[in-house]
Amino acid sequence: MTGDGGHERALRDLGLGDDDLAAWCASGLADDRFEEWLVDRVARRPSGARARRVYGAEDVHDFARRAILETLALGPEDHLLEIGCGGGLLLREALAAGARVTGIDHSQEMVELAHERAPDADIILGDAAQLPFGDHVFTALAMSAVFFFLSDPIATLAECRRVLTPGAGIAIFTTAPELRGTRAAPAPIADHGHFYTEAELARLARSAGLSDVAVDNDDGGQLLTATA
Repeated sequence: MTGDGGHERALRDLGLGDDDLAAWCASGLADDRFEEWLVDRVARRPSGARARRVYGAEDVHDFARRAILETLALGPEDHLLEIGCGGGLLLREALAAGARVTGIDHSQEMVELAHERAPDADIILGDAAQLPFGDHVFTALAMSAVFFFLSDPIATLAECRRVLTPGAGIAIFTTAPELRGTRAAPAPIADHGHFYTEAELARLARSAGLSDVAVDNDDGGQLLTATA
């Protein structure tokens, strides 16, 4: 922590508390790694009491969850893969629709939280860029508040297509450029993510080999839909 308390102020501004400050101090990272660490803790790889509270809340990303589930219209014949499953609320609703569900997240704490919220789901710790599944396993794919952080979105989408059955439905919710700097994408999170116009999103999806690509923008919330 810097002597002027700058790191502590940054933590407070994002709603983090003493446990997060203690975690930063215990990390042993140099000051120039602070922003990267902070983005991980808050959004990219959530951990800590604040992360469990936020991502376990019933209304977290509810607008995105509704849009994704309405698009996919899951039923008993479906096997959904959710990448970045967070607290497991979308998985829980997909189970209620009768679908089989699998979630993957690269935050151990989110995997544990999702197990609590969706105990009948198959949830694993893993990386979206290297999915630990065989070819053509899933009939649907969901991604919410994850695409923004992908370092190689075309390669990741191609990896998603590999594990999907032909014609499988894809619904991805992300944040449009006009929300940069708002509560939906505040600094420093916005500085460590990737914003795309609707045309850019569609181009990325087609470059990954996806079909029936469409992008809808609802007040800065972008819903990318496609088929494998």
